[in-house]
Amino acid sequence: MDKQVLKAMAKWPSVPALFGWLKLDRRGRWLLQGESIGRPQLTEFIARNYNVDEQGRWFFQNGPQRVFVSLEYMPLVLRAQGDVLSTQTGQVLARPRAAYLDEHGALLVVGEHGPALLADADLPWAFERLVLRGRDSLNEADLEQALALPSGSRTAMCLELCSQTLPLGRLDATRAPEALGFQREPAPSPESV
Repeated sequence: MDKQVLKAMAKWPSVPALFGWLKLDRRGRWLLQGESIGRPQLTEFIARNYNVDEQGRWFFQNGPQRVFVSLEYMPLVLRAQGDVLSTQTGQVLARPRAAYLDEHGALLVVGEHGPALLADADLPWAFERLVLRGRDSLNEADLEQALALPSGSRTAMCLELCSQTLPLGRLDATRAPEALGFQREPAPSPESV
């Protein structure tokens, strides 16, 4: 977190939080009251001060005030550059722990920074790294079969990522927040209302 943010938090410890102003879309863009934020300095400031609380509510610490983020899908969005995946906040994924396929074919990865969605434009990158147990490659029929499985199932596929082979599970989009421990629409805590 930025030094000026930490100083402001110490100076004004009881500033009320904001809800419903900031959103992260599934492409990794920050939206302020529905409008895309175009200033790189502001998006970089948000990225440096983006975090999660113990309730799974993701927020941007804006000085002494927490601005809770509504999530179109996941709290982090991954993009591929060569063999490296990094989040919209610029953090490199080094230790993936789990991988899932949702009912629409989106790839979800849980790593050291939290749960993330792979950007749709990078799905071909991921497809090259999917393997079927017992075979080196897979085809569209294999993918269709995995998509037809019920949420919570383990597919016959694995994702080769960061020198690891992760079993690929099936997880419906509606079940992702509870299963992966985050809130899409954060609300004030009952004790703060």
